[in-house]
Amino acid sequence: MASNSAKNNEEVKVSLDGAPYLRKVDLKTYTNYKGLSSGLEKMFCSFTFGTLLFTFRAEYVLTYEDKDGDWMLVGDVPWEMFTETCRRLRIMKGSDAIGLGMALNSHS
Repeated sequence: MASNSAKNNEEVKVSLDGAPYLRKVDLKTYTNYKGLSSGLEKMFCSFTFGTLLFTFRAEYVLTYEDKDGDWMLVGDVPWEMFTETCRRLRIMKGSDAIGLGMALNSHS
């Protein structure tokens, strides 16, 4: 029980493919996937690739590593399960996420 409460107080590291830095986010500050996505978009909105402005929704996919070390698409499980099992987040290029999204269409 103590390990679960300790986990609830931890922030989750967030990486963006191509970004030279990591950010941290406290999942408890969000109540759903839409809020999390919006918060991450604001967090990384100023990041640029050369002269091209980072286009979060069109080119990138939000993924997470669960407690078993598997990478999944954010949104594939109910929000509560996600917040309990998420160990870190990665915003990856959509082309690199092929294979992770098999369940995405069935949960839309």
